[in-house]
Amino acid sequence: MENNPKMRQWLNNFELDHPLVIAGPCSAETEEQVLKIAHELKDTDVTAFRAGIWKPRTRPGNFEGVGAIGLKWLQRVKEETGMLTCTEVANRAHVQLALEHDIDILWIGARSTVSPFIVQEIADALEGTDKIVLVKNPVNPDLSLWLGGIERLYTANIKNLGVIHRGFSAYEKTKYRNNPEWQIVVELQNRFPDLPLICDPSHIAGRRDILQDICQTALDLNFDGLMVETHWDPDNAWSDAAQQITPTRLVQMMEDLKIRKETDDDAEYKNKLNTMRTQIDVIDAGLLESLSKRMKIANEIGELKKGHNVAVLQSKRWNEILGKMILDGDEKGLSEEFILRIFKAIHQESINHQEQIINS
Repeated sequence: MENNPKMRQWLNNFELDHPLVIAGPCSAETEEQVLKIAHELKDTDVTAFRAGIWKPRTRPGNFEGVGAIGLKWLQRVKEETGMLTCTEVANRAHVQLALEHDIDILWIGARSTVSPFIVQEIADALEGTDKIVLVKNPVNPDLSLWLGGIERLYTANIKNLGVIHRGFSAYEKTKYRNNPEWQIVVELQNRFPDLPLICDPSHIAGRRDILQDICQTALDLNFDGLMVETHWDPDNAWSDAAQQITPTRLVQMMEDLKIRKETDDDAEYKNKLNTMRTQIDVIDAGLLESLSKRMKIANEIGELKKGHNVAVLQSKRWNEILGKMILDGDEKGLSEEFILRIFKAIHQESINHQEQIINS
């Protein structure tokens, strides 16, 4: 896939003076519920109304969506409110039904993006369409897999493409339902700056109390829009109740969010910024030098262990280091999540070095 300014054309066509906002319930439950939420969103900054019609669930037995009848409810939403309509598709049949009901925006979910077979089936069904197609990141933090899904759609001559960042699953529990892994999205932006990027804070958060912080971070990272799950009675929603908010709360949140300028031409600002960036460059160079020295010592430890036939992994020592670093990091204003990520990476690199020595 190549950089192509035309990929942003569908977004530019909206001529918005604010980020694109897609909102609506996690699931379409009843026609009354769908229309009630849509009318509460009608005269806000929401451009597109979303609702899950087919709901892929982790385990069977949970509510899996109302199915094709929900598409007729979305048609009424467009007729009565003028908002665009948006839903998830996961196979060729979903695509055909969505196109028959003139759904404006289709998204491919995280569980579908992990499978090239599913994405290719959807791409074949959508070939040449002028509908907007958004690709959620795969469940696991794999940029190549995400790009592969986008490329399959691009190859099918689908030019109105964009991506949705909904966070990534992780083995360890954190404050998020799905870890944002912002650095993966930054890498995506760097490689394809013309690809419109939407944040799904609802699935990243998994709970409504941290939605606004996630939205603000996304806007600070130059995201083009937000997809926020919105329900008139969130606590009694049929799916993902904890992460949905009311239309009233959504409006308030949008008012409270700050839209940052991409840059500032003020000379004093630029001078201060350049000075601080130079300071960071010096510190980063020092970090690399320190890490290099650390790995040289790890190599020496590997030689010592090899000479005495000692195993590479010393769990007690590792746990002692990790515990101490978490405490020290907290005193220095560094989060436990950050310390764990950094020192686990350092530890793994040390193990790799020592294994090479012991097995040589």
